[in-house]
Amino acid sequence: MAAPSGRFPGPLIVLPFLGFCLAAGAGLPEVCSGGCCPGTVRNGSAVAAQCASRPGARLRGRCCCSGGAPGSEASAVVGLDLGNCSLQQLCSSFQEASTALVIDLTDNPLEPLPEDAFRGFTQLQTLVLPPTLDCPGGNEGWENVTLRGRSRVCHGQRNPCNSSGGLGHLCPKDSSCVPDGPGLPQCLCISPHYGYKCLRQGTFPYLLFFGTLGAVTIALSLLLWVTQRRKAKVS
Repeated sequence: MAAPSGRFPGPLIVLPFLGFCLAAGAGLPEVCSGGCCPGTVRNGSAVAAQCASRPGARLRGRCCCSGGAPGSEASAVVGLDLGNCSLQQLCSSFQEASTALVIDLTDNPLEPLPEDAFRGFTQLQTLVLPPTLDCPGGNEGWENVTLRGRSRVCHGQRNPCNSSGGLGHLCPKDSSCVPDGPGLPQCLCISPHYGYKCLRQGTFPYLLFFGTLGAVTIALSLLLWVTQRRKAKVS
């Protein structure tokens, strides 16, 4: 039964809610706190080894975090251990670990990963996979790829925009190629160019764009309001 209107909920309701808020504000990403897999970083994993050798880093849930005080939102994920989690696919919160230097996904029945699964993971230097999976971006996307027992280790992410990789020429004129993850280049327009293939020049017409969008929204809202009033009168 709902509480009577105007009454403040009792302490038995307030205290658990405050505890939930404090936990949510701790700054620990969902991918670290069990969003993908419960538990903690495994002893002997690549993430545990990296965290032990990195000054100021600490283990938090499934992650190694660096920077900021414990519980601070300023801390960054530098390692993620999702090994032995029975994962068939990467979870929705996986992108929260895009700052990671080391990721361990061994001992999982993972299906082949999408080509852009590691889009944005530009700092990733070591990726440990089940041996049945290929390194994202292929072998040419890494300095070296090795098979070690029950794992495939992709080490040393290469810049896909280097001329030796043959990808830099894919960007149109007035744009530059920048890395966007293993084997994933992206083309960014060079100011003052913008738009499709960077063919437009000058500043983007924000005022005209949002003014037109606002006018269309208001017109549609008025039309819907008039239509609903007419239906109400008829009924």
